[in-house]
Amino acid sequence: MSFVYKADPARGLIWQRAFAERRPDLPFHLWPETGDPAKVRFLCAWMPPEDIPGTFPNLEILFSVGAGVDQLPLDSLPPGLPVVRMIEDGLTQGMVEYCLAAVLALHRDLPLYRQRQAAGLWQPEPVRLARGRSVGVMGLGVLGQAVLAALRPLGFRLHGWNRSPRAIEGVTVHRRLDDMLPEVEILVCLLPLTEATRGILDARLLARLPPGACLVNTGRGGHLVEADLLAALDSGHLAAAVLDVAEPEPLPPGHPFWTHPRIWLTPHIASMTQPETAVEAVLANLERHARGEALLGLVERGRGY
Repeated sequence: MSFVYKADPARGLIWQRAFAERRPDLPFHLWPETGDPAKVRFLCAWMPPEDIPGTFPNLEILFSVGAGVDQLPLDSLPPGLPVVRMIEDGLTQGMVEYCLAAVLALHRDLPLYRQRQAAGLWQPEPVRLARGRSVGVMGLGVLGQAVLAALRPLGFRLHGWNRSPRAIEGVTVHRRLDDMLPEVEILVCLLPLTEATRGILDARLLARLPPGACLVNTGRGGHLVEADLLAALDSGHLAAAVLDVAEPEPLPPGHPFWTHPRIWLTPHIASMTQPETAVEAVLANLERHARGEALLGLVERGRGY
């Protein structure tokens, strides 16, 4: 029985050291080295080998090295193979920090003041406190709930959208997205990318937001209809957008997002799996697997997350 890691090699070395300390009984291999493929029971990857049954015929669990699994070819994976997305404290903390920074920057008009600085304008706006601003989060999974919990002490009026019922202290939870959008001045997208959510940030959705609203997208680039965002920004309906994701990544030279004055763009760095805490999460799941217990982060193939 052995474990294979197939992702960033530098982080893989940290995984290797941690496994040697915590699970010396479980042989650990860094791709492309795998040891005896027939002995590989566990694989952690960003993108797995194309032919999993042919490569690892006895694989028991496929772990995604990231929180999302939209990069995985779920339809072509062996139907009985459990797929587990990454749920670990470091990844969650990173997303919380980024979303807090983005929301506060938009709340305090920092993109606007950056434009005025470039133009040499000393022109203040009235200051609004957090209690006078509403923030909405699309997607109330582990990351969405953590972001809302971090925003709550600041006093924002908080809203969340989730298809399944959910009660969160201090948050107005909506089952219908159209009910939430008119109430939200800063919208944060933390959805998984599925066929149902691809292109969800479109002209219709953006038009439902109040004039002067702002967007933060830390989900996936595929959530956003780029032309619709540009139109909403250029018309003045949206004040600004903070984008950490794009499609494709990286964006090609000359793409309008690079130079648009109302867009802040970062290169998919909102949250990165932290090797030390990721190893802890995977090892805990391996212990659950050995005891026959449910795995944390188990993906429902039909839902795509």
